[in-house]
Amino acid sequence: MPNKDDANAKDAGERDEDVVLSRDASAQTTEDILAAAVTGLKPVPDLDEKVEANECIEPNKDINDIQAEPYALPSAFAWNIVDVDDAEELKDLYTLLQENYVEDGDAMFRFHYQPEFLKWALQSPGWKRDWHVGVRVVKSGKLVGFISANPGKLRVYDQTIPIVDVNFLCVHKKLRHKRLAPVLIREITRRVNLAGIFQAVYTAGVLLPKPVATCRYWHRSLNPKKLIDVGFSHLTRHMKMQTTVKLYKLPEQPQTKGYRRILPQDMAKAHKLLEEFLKKFSLCPVFNEEEFIHWFTPLDGVVDCYVVVDEEDNLTDMVSYYCLPSSIMHHSVHKTLNAAYSFYNVSTKTPVLQLVTDALISARNAKMDVYNALELMDNKEFLTPLKFGIGDGNLHYYMFNWRCPTMKSEDVALILM
Repeated sequence: MPNKDDANAKDAGERDEDVVLSRDASAQTTEDILAAAVTGLKPVPDLDEKVEANECIEPNKDINDIQAEPYALPSAFAWNIVDVDDAEELKDLYTLLQENYVEDGDAMFRFHYQPEFLKWALQSPGWKRDWHVGVRVVKSGKLVGFISANPGKLRVYDQTIPIVDVNFLCVHKKLRHKRLAPVLIREITRRVNLAGIFQAVYTAGVLLPKPVATCRYWHRSLNPKKLIDVGFSHLTRHMKMQTTVKLYKLPEQPQTKGYRRILPQDMAKAHKLLEEFLKKFSLCPVFNEEEFIHWFTPLDGVVDCYVVVDEEDNLTDMVSYYCLPSSIMHHSVHKTLNAAYSFYNVSTKTPVLQLVTDALISARNAKMDVYNALELMDNKEFLTPLKFGIGDGNLHYYMFNWRCPTMKSEDVALILM
């Protein structure tokens, strides 16, 4: 998952990118281990396969043909359902991820999933308790492995299918030789299959058989001095700190009339706005209203959503981002890098540059240091004009037990955590 970059430049059109952390990292991450292990399980298309159909690879299994008992673990370990509503168990998961989850190739930054973020990401509507799969040491009870699956619906071209997003695969660093990751993946697959779901979607930085689409992250400085101080980005030749700070300076407050944080009474209109917007893409989630409310209700330090409402009370635009800090591994002053990630944006009346600029201002005012965006949906329209710098690696989208023609990044409208 990690690596996050930023750029500093003489002007908006001339930038020297230096990616340090973001989901497009070249280092092998637990996300990449997930992808590699899933590929080993099959069924996925071959890398050189020319796919023209849009269909499942293997037919759905009869429930009676699915293994009823959990897969065997080495005798020192035991399966455990991690109860994220229990403060101690949530702390165990937080600690496992904090100490062992994704970091960039230089080990400078590591994703820091706060407990509130984990509950938001793991408890969307329809979530199942036994899909929060842990592995504990029998003697000590220590949590040393985890994997989760989140249910939803996905539209792939003209077909809508039930699916899970497999995420948060993590194995303690000292136990990676035990090959727990493939067993975790087989076990979550078994549990999901028992619920009648046979397709999954996941992302990784490594190229494996066979991506549905490939995107890049872009990064926009909000606090350039801090980003340079911690080694996230650097001053380019002939650039001084004062000039760089000026280059990325934003207005104090959002400029669009009617721009405000989303309210409960906005949810139905905003849901309909997003639903209509997503129709033009080839890979996108299908949110019902309950799911929309979950994902877009502002939660301090986790997710934020803003709308534009005109004088006739018409909701015309929305912009959203989620917050995911990273721990700074070796710095005497700064310990946390606060990153905002562009979520879903819909512009029907407000120009997209103006709308996203207001989101940048909102994120900066919420103490975010950098604003990240994938080059999917309509995002390419604002990336270069708003001084985003391109990342140096790719984020590949994969599907398990589904084949479809490869699509361009701008045809993708799916954001995974």
